[in-house]
Amino acid sequence: MPTLLANGIEHFYESSGPANAPVVVFAHSVGCSLEIWEAQVAALGDRYRCIRYDIRGHGRSAAVDVPTNIDDLAADLGGLLDALEIERAHITGLSIGGMLGQAFAVAHPERVKSLMLVSTTALLPTREFWATRAATVRADGMASVFDAVIPRWFTPDFIDREPAIIDGFRQRFAATDVAGYARCCEAIGGMDLRERIGAIAAPTLIVVGADDPATPPAMSEDLRQRIPHAEMVVLPDASHIVSVESPDAVTAQLAAFLARHEPDAPNSAFVRGLATRREVLGDAYVERSLARAGAFAMPWQDFITRHAWNDVWGDPTLPRKTRSLLTLAMMVALHREEEFKIHLKPALGNGVSLEELRAMILQTGIYAGIPAGNAAIRWVRDELGDEIAAFEARSD
Repeated sequence: MPTLLANGIEHFYESSGPANAPVVVFAHSVGCSLEIWEAQVAALGDRYRCIRYDIRGHGRSAAVDVPTNIDDLAADLGGLLDALEIERAHITGLSIGGMLGQAFAVAHPERVKSLMLVSTTALLPTREFWATRAATVRADGMASVFDAVIPRWFTPDFIDREPAIIDGFRQRFAATDVAGYARCCEAIGGMDLRERIGAIAAPTLIVVGADDPATPPAMSEDLRQRIPHAEMVVLPDASHIVSVESPDAVTAQLAAFLARHEPDAPNSAFVRGLATRREVLGDAYVERSLARAGAFAMPWQDFITRHAWNDVWGDPTLPRKTRSLLTLAMMVALHREEEFKIHLKPALGNGVSLEELRAMILQTGIYAGIPAGNAAIRWVRDELGDEIAAFEARSD
């Protein structure tokens, strides 16, 4: 079992990915374990060295029943990096993982390449709430609070849809050391990083679920205003443990952010392709595609992102306007209505005019057949009704 002594405490950790690749460290939420980052590590592990660890008193790390604050947890992270002989890393943390990440970035700016704060905050009132939570688990055990915790972690729809995942969280929560959990609750209650995080120098990405009741978007907005040059993304239809509820959307955000700060990372074709795909098709469409993919279809999403959007659309030999016209013409000839409509408005964004669109349909109809041209005209009217009406009004 891979454990090491970090800040005097035995920590369980997992390392995957190329040994010489840039390092990304993942810290989890209170009451959870390193498993919440499985999807992200699976997607990023081919081009980054991904280090996940259980924070003290959680998962398979040792518990110590001593007064604990956020700086102690940040020191644990520093000890982990020291033990692994890692000088600098990208730090990713969710909830308390993001809190200790903030404290670490303030204390050790030279060791943080970038900071990714997920579902977290600089202050989480109230001290009394967290003291009561700690006292409850000490008196009645971990299972006594799980039913109160789970609606704060996931949306009702996800809870109903994924009972096996919820049961897994229940089991891991129940197995968490009572003293370790209680001490981390007390650390959260005693934390106030608001006046310190203005000193964070690392590039920072903030990600939050739109439906997160534990650390709602307003708390992330407060972080964004306090941390210099921080970026913020709100993910729809997701709650607190967003890395599990919306894994592909979180992965996409982390991958794109990391790529900007590690452009020479191995196998970054996916990241470059994802950026091009977003520029052409728009963030909303790409987010929906990734969110719907799931474990079964994600390899396909990875394939088309690397090859279609990096190798082909990312090739500067042809302007994007030309590529849009070529794509639309092929979709007309092959009678691919869905794909034609997907690329239609992006083509206008790439500079294709309605006159050029019409000329393309006329030429394609001659070579691919009159029915193909008829269908294309209909598809254009379906998608661009307002634009066509305005065009026709100008032509009168």
